[in-house]
Amino acid sequence: MHKFLRSVGFGKYQKKKEIMQLLEELERTAAASRRIQVEPDSNLCEVRAELAPGMGIVMAGETDEGGVFRREYYYPYMTANDVSSDVECSIQRHTEKETFGGLLDEPRVGISLIFYLDNGFEYLERKLDHASCKVSAVKLTGLSSEGKILLPLHKTRKQIEKAQVAAKDRSSLMEAARNGDEDAMETLTIEDIDMYSQISRRVMKEDIYSIVDSSFMPSGIECDQYTVIGEILQVEEKVNKVSGEKVYDLRLNCNDMVFHVGIAERDLLGEPVVGRRFKGQIWMQGVAVFEE
Repeated sequence: MHKFLRSVGFGKYQKKKEIMQLLEELERTAAASRRIQVEPDSNLCEVRAELAPGMGIVMAGETDEGGVFRREYYYPYMTANDVSSDVECSIQRHTEKETFGGLLDEPRVGISLIFYLDNGFEYLERKLDHASCKVSAVKLTGLSSEGKILLPLHKTRKQIEKAQVAAKDRSSLMEAARNGDEDAMETLTIEDIDMYSQISRRVMKEDIYSIVDSSFMPSGIECDQYTVIGEILQVEEKVNKVSGEKVYDLRLNCNDMVFHVGIAERDLLGEPVVGRRFKGQIWMQGVAVFEE
């Protein structure tokens, strides 16, 4: 069973037999599919079963010369229209199957951000057709199996503007440090030492979540999973048309980067409201927008 199947509204499906029956039914009723001819007697096939607008399950495998589809793997997905990043993105194939991961050197989060490429079939088609595979932008989404709502931090307009300027300056410094600027490296080191000192003093008397406004950190041993804290910008409710379960589509601002997170109502502690914050572990997915 896929760990994040519950994130798209299938939390009640616990047994492997139930899930296999569900996938077979979705295969028969799915409205969208695409094939890529890779060998004379077989081709790759992707079937997308939409459960709600922008949310569903992808099943992929091969179809033989008789047209019989043999499913090899599946995964839940959620898509969004917001562009999260336009920095340079590289794409690499996963080792065990014909799936792909993307890597963003995103200065706003301070790490190399790795995500599961949701439109891997489009990328593969472009490679086979010798079309441009250069990525101009990425639309990120995350699926969460457990999360909670945190109260917002009260900030004045002056504090918000000051934080935005500081974030922009830090992003510029990190870009310069990546390019070998020693002065930028030294400035960043001094800033980190000062920040650590301030946090160490404040944490003795304050709650950590009143100090940390938002965060984006790798979680566990899988490279495309993260623990995030982000401000909720928009809340949309979606209903899985098969199970009837409600799923929240949360538009988040995390470290000045906007992306969407999908989580089942039953797995979210607290009421999601614009202005409050979401904290949880997510599996990051993304749709790459290719240059024409």
